[in-house]
Amino acid sequence: MAFKKKFTPKKKFCRFCANKNLPVDYKRPDILKDFVTDRGKIIARRITGTCAKCQRKLTLEIKRARQMAMLYYTATHSADLLKKM
Repeated sequence: MAFKKKFTPKKKFCRFCANKNLPVDYKRPDILKDFVTDRGKIIARRITGTCAKCQRKLTLEIKRARQMAMLYYTATHSADLLKKM
């Protein structure tokens, strides 16, 4: 009896290589938030599907955005800021 796979995983592709007009820039936190968990961790490229070159640039830009206070470092930082407002 032959077993069939239950599903075939969707082919992952690099969002930045597919669309050259999409910038990887620290000034665009709306794009960078897609690659950071709610706890503040950078999501691995095997999960997001970005290529190695773009993942390195993405990591650098996320760290720059954090330094400029455009992204949170952790979830506790965002909770503390919301309490103060």
